[in-house]
Amino acid sequence: MAERSAIAIAAHPDDIEFMMAGTLCLLREAGYRTHYLNVSTGSCGSLEHGPAALRRIRKREAQAAAAVLDARFHPSGADDLEIVYSVPLLRWLAAVIRTVQPTIVLTHSPQDYMEDHTNTCRLAVSATFARGVPNFVTRPRRPAWAGDATVYHAMPHGLCDGLRRRIVPGAFVDTATVQEQKLAALACHRSQHGWLQASQGMNSYLRQMEDMARVVGKMSGRFKVAEGWRRHSHMGFCAPDADPLREALGGKFLVNRAYERALLRGE
Repeated sequence: MAERSAIAIAAHPDDIEFMMAGTLCLLREAGYRTHYLNVSTGSCGSLEHGPAALRRIRKREAQAAAAVLDARFHPSGADDLEIVYSVPLLRWLAAVIRTVQPTIVLTHSPQDYMEDHTNTCRLAVSATFARGVPNFVTRPRRPAWAGDATVYHAMPHGLCDGLRRRIVPGAFVDTATVQEQKLAALACHRSQHGWLQASQGMNSYLRQMEDMARVVGKMSGRFKVAEGWRRHSHMGFCAPDADPLREALGGKFLVNRAYERALLRGE
């Protein structure tokens, strides 16, 4: 059986660590080849460095974080606030998907507090859909790949959408055994401490991540700390009942039955 792969696609350096890294670590433990991609270079997130210096700093930090997570690092393709749903970015990201050939794609929530996140979500979904479309030309050129890929959406930052409404996960992943690894990866993004404190009121970005993990764990009713996920529609991506994240993680994966019942009711 061919080795399976999973990719986490987020907007900025540190987004993966906040909302996706625990699940990525557990997939690595389950035998997946794991990949790490931030669409943006993080060029605007500083009060002291210019864009050129910041791109270099944040790339080094992201590479260090990917190494902590034992995931393959992929370079960024845009700058902060320039992640737009555009053909050039879609061609670039679709080339990555065709190269990685992921069974599992982890990305942002469709609802979030900022456009870089939601546009990254749209790009990740479209790039995954385009993986098997031969007439869609990627840059660089990569042949179409027809394998199944299941897309999962993480919780938004702050666990609410842009209108302050709480997002409810469709499933929970118990991250207790990899929480220290997740924390160590987030700590690699040292340049973000002052910026997040000044721009978003985070006195400690490490504590903020742990607080969100505890809230999601409490929502599960079972886990102390957790990451939450919603599974994208199967149409154009995989079999109707495909749920490879659940299959890979076993007892660390908990379906939110209330969420599933609400889906059946059309809510």
